[in-house]
Amino acid sequence: MHIRGDHAELVVGGRLDVRSAADARTVLHSAVDGGAGDLVLDLSRLDSWDATGLGVIMGAHRRAGRRGRRLVLRGVPPQMQRLLVATRLHRILAIEGGIAAESLPRV
Repeated sequence: MHIRGDHAELVVGGRLDVRSAADARTVLHSAVDGGAGDLVLDLSRLDSWDATGLGVIMGAHRRAGRRGRRLVLRGVPPQMQRLLVATRLHRILAIEGGIAAESLPRV
């Protein structure tokens, strides 16, 4: 997993899972704490995530809210969009362009 960017936009690549969660959490919390306004999290280069990775994103979302910021997801891959819809988190998280649940391919 690798995360590049600043306090306004981060690009996440690789796998966001139990092995990379601690490092990702540290980077995301630092970005949330060090900036103002929306924090865009570009997931277009993310290969996969597991429940732990999703928990890291939800934690960053809550932390951003407490700091008066908004975490915005950009470039969410289709398989991850399906997971957000299945867990109904697409209703809670800010997702650039939104997710049209009915347009997602069925698995």
